[in-house]
Amino acid sequence: MKRDDATPAFVPWGAYVHRAGWLLLAAGAVLCGLGWYGIAGERYAERQIPYLASSSIPGAALIVAGAVLVARPPDPGSAGQQASDIRVLVEEPADKAEPAERTGPVAVSTAPPVAVPGGTLLHRPDCPLVQGKPEAAPAGPGDIRSRALTPCPVCEPGR
Repeated sequence: MKRDDATPAFVPWGAYVHRAGWLLLAAGAVLCGLGWYGIAGERYAERQIPYLASSSIPGAALIVAGAVLVARPPDPGSAGQQASDIRVLVEEPADKAEPAERTGPVAVSTAPPVAVPGGTLLHRPDCPLVQGKPEAAPAGPGDIRSRALTPCPVCEPGR
């Protein structure tokens, strides 16, 4: 898939949203400053309310909106990547793709399950969580019930 010159370049919208957030923060600060200046010049509360309603409250709302836009996480692929980088990822043939990682139990064993004294999990003997621990001993059905042992989420004994 080739890109012709008439196709518009990739536009990182996340950068525009970030800049808009800074502009909203600045506009909100200006409005709050104007409201404060207006309120400070009036002696009576009933004459301060218009400044509060027209400047300070909208200014505070703009500051909050700007802070949300500035603090939001960038869109994946928009921060610091060029259009050519994106095109290379899209045009890469499927046969070069990495194989998916396998999910499932880490350890596979048919030996009786083991448990560590004072522990709450039931493991396979070759589980990485109990390998190298000489205190790990086979756990019988009575041990499993009396100690309320639960299967280890890493090695998944019983599967």
